[in-house]
Amino acid sequence: MSPESSARTAPEMEFSVKKFDLLEELSLTQGVVERKTTIPILSNLLCEAKGNRLTITATDLELSIRTSCEAKVKKDGSGTIPAKKLLELVRLLPDEEIRFKLLENHWVQVTCDRKNYKLVGMSKDNFPALPEFPHALVRIPAKLLASVIAKTTFAISLEESRYTLNGALLVLKPASLTMVATDGHRLAMVEVDHKFEGLTSETRVLVPKKAMNEVQRLAAESGDDAVVEFGQDESHLFFQFGGRLLTSRKLTGQFPNYEAVLPREVNKTVVLERSELQDALRRVSQLADQRSHAVKFVLAKEGLEISASSPEYGEAKEAIEKEFKGDPIAIGFNAQYLLDFLAAAADGPISFELKDDQSAGQLRPLGDESSRYRYVVMPMRI
Repeated sequence: MSPESSARTAPEMEFSVKKFDLLEELSLTQGVVERKTTIPILSNLLCEAKGNRLTITATDLELSIRTSCEAKVKKDGSGTIPAKKLLELVRLLPDEEIRFKLLENHWVQVTCDRKNYKLVGMSKDNFPALPEFPHALVRIPAKLLASVIAKTTFAISLEESRYTLNGALLVLKPASLTMVATDGHRLAMVEVDHKFEGLTSETRVLVPKKAMNEVQRLAAESGDDAVVEFGQDESHLFFQFGGRLLTSRKLTGQFPNYEAVLPREVNKTVVLERSELQDALRRVSQLADQRSHAVKFVLAKEGLEISASSPEYGEAKEAIEKEFKGDPIAIGFNAQYLLDFLAAAADGPISFELKDDQSAGQLRPLGDESSRYRYVVMPMRI
């Protein structure tokens, strides 16, 4: 081999970075990195040093994140580093500048102060290529997107066989944003008025649950006025938060016709304070059957009675005095489903709306003016 060709294949990539800057970006990649992967390269991060930036990429093939921070780059280049070990090491290092250098055989040398480490990397050629961000379809306030996710994500199905329910439906219209999630037993839907510049028609996409969790995390890391640029290609969704890009595979298939599920003829309504209902439900559900979480609601003119019983634990009964004008009704619900909603709803009055003991109940927070939030729950036999 001639000297020129051996010089060409000598490893490149040398840079230094402040601990705080690096730690912040590494922490954001951890939700994406695969822990128990059969493809070893997926437990590594791709690090690319160029100009005065270090770009870090993580992927599990379904979801990927690309983020960057300032760096002093001595030699442009790239390599892969084990994600979990790097994060744990950087966390434990002193608050100094950390130097990185790519060595032979894909190893990476990490130096801080007089501390020296060598991590076993892998060839960057094995790291999956990621799609490029297309043009932005709309710009969504990060806070708005995080809030609609928080109001719906808990209702997503965890059954992998129900593939199209493993995510939420995002509907973008020129003047509104809607998000809907359901697992077949309950449905959470929130609609917010917002004018989207440049959007002329309706766009519907299915966002996987894991992507929603990461969008929420990135939104929390962004400032109050931050904006997410949202785009899509045939098989991916893109969420760009400034210098951070989250890319997710789309869920394919048909989301259920949620409009058909929304109750129409609810004629029995009682308005309850969120915290009062939540506290009562928490206490009563302690003695409910641990598998079904079944709790009985009896509405009569004196108000609402909530009860539960199980052979193992005993019986619980609480009354909430509230004005109720309709015919009396007794109906059962899964207490956990109601508690999930109450944890996400804004404080203040909650409208609890029923038709009969066989039909779905609907809950709506009345205090939150900015979003139309509805939660529909199927009743249980009790």
